[in-house]
Amino acid sequence: MFAITTDNNGDLPLSYLKEHDVGLMTLTYTVEGQTYDALHPMPDHEFYEKMRGGSMPTTSQVNPDSARDVLEQALRQHDAVLHIAFSSGLSGSYQSVCIAAQELREQYPDKQIVVIDSLAASLGQGLLVHYAVQMRDAGQSFTQTVQWCEQNKLHIGHVFTVDDLFHLYRGGRVSKTTAIVGSVLNMKPILHVDDAGKLVAIGKVRGRKRSLDELVNRMAERVGDKHNDIVFISHGDCLADAEYVRDRVRERFGISDSLIHFVGPSIGAHSGPGTVALFFLADHR
Repeated sequence: MFAITTDNNGDLPLSYLKEHDVGLMTLTYTVEGQTYDALHPMPDHEFYEKMRGGSMPTTSQVNPDSARDVLEQALRQHDAVLHIAFSSGLSGSYQSVCIAAQELREQYPDKQIVVIDSLAASLGQGLLVHYAVQMRDAGQSFTQTVQWCEQNKLHIGHVFTVDDLFHLYRGGRVSKTTAIVGSVLNMKPILHVDDAGKLVAIGKVRGRKRSLDELVNRMAERVGDKHNDIVFISHGDCLADAEYVRDRVRERFGISDSLIHFVGPSIGAHSGPGTVALFFLADHR
């Protein structure tokens, strides 16, 4: 059986990673001068409370040395490793892992390492990992799993909304004017991650509840003939809103299984409290 690794921008719970034997690379983040990572985190609710109070966390990407450590640990126990990386359109982490992987291929010429650029974020990346885990655990080969992930990564639909436009403004995603006008008019943006793995605004609606309903509407536009047994939903410390979206998905599509988890600090530092994101198999992003 081959190894699967990923990074914490996939926002999968540590319990999931442990249960399914998925190796983890960790990106660090700093809040008020203190640095944390996914294995030694600030509690998620506390992190978002700090942001609500005005803290401005900073984040880092995976570096080649830490990537090498995780990959080499997996290689000691397996002949092949599949790493599913955070979108290259949003971070340099993918390139860092590629550097580490190439070094290890030279050191372990009889072993295989494949690094997939998920072109995904948060639990969109996590959903791709989930399908890879399912294939591995069902006995699919390393090659079959790699091919499926490459062929289907652009079929992982991402739609999300945020409650406060100023976090996106700080990250350069919207203009200051848009943030001010949107806040005054209670406009909520609808965004997705496109085929280049970049964050793109695709619409806006007035009011929080309408923005949550719009996530489900956008899923309906994209799902096509793809069959979903499960949806993933991430949130910026607003569990009730995530559960509302889950319930609307269940009513509209009959999908009863879901995984709900926090948007982790590495992404939440840029999207802010109140983010809600919905992930699913789609015929297009």
